[in-house]
Amino acid sequence: ESEGLFQYGNYRKEADDLRSVVSYFSEQKYDIIALVGHSKEEGIEGRLGKNFLQRIKKDGYIDVRNKKGKFEYRVTEESLRDRLSTDTLLSSRSISKGCRVLTVHGSEDETVPARDALMFAAHIPNHDLHIVVGANHRYTGHEQELTSLALDFIKPRPRKSSSLRPKL
Repeated sequence: ESEGLFQYGNYRKEADDLRSVVSYFSEQKYDIIALVGHSKEEGIEGRLGKNFLQRIKKDGYIDVRNKKGKFEYRVTEESLRDRLSTDTLLSSRSISKGCRVLTVHGSEDETVPARDALMFAAHIPNHDLHIVVGANHRYTGHEQELTSLALDFIKPRPRKSSSLRPKL
């Protein structure tokens, strides 16, 4: 029952919403085993096109359309400023070392460059990175591989026990 409308770059509000959801389910005695997100890296030019700053200054907004020309969402100058002021790399450095993170990225992503995923992998301590060869931003034709990677990642893992270690 979330409120409001989608806003481009509204990461702080999204993080607050996630905290509320996790808190609610934790209070209900559920174990939170995974949070899944999509496309929280850079790629602004890939989404908004070239000269996006000049266009938004002139019109006050940019309407984002899919490849068929259908309206998807509006980016306002305020929401773009919010996105540009969000340092996702700095935020990623606050992730606990005990928190496992999976990034799956398509090698042919036309919206967000794969170098962004490599940058995050270098800065997040407990990070698994998988580059899906040939996959675009929406993983067209690679949905099964994406699903398998995500499910394998959240699959329960056996706990390490010191009693199982070989004796020297």
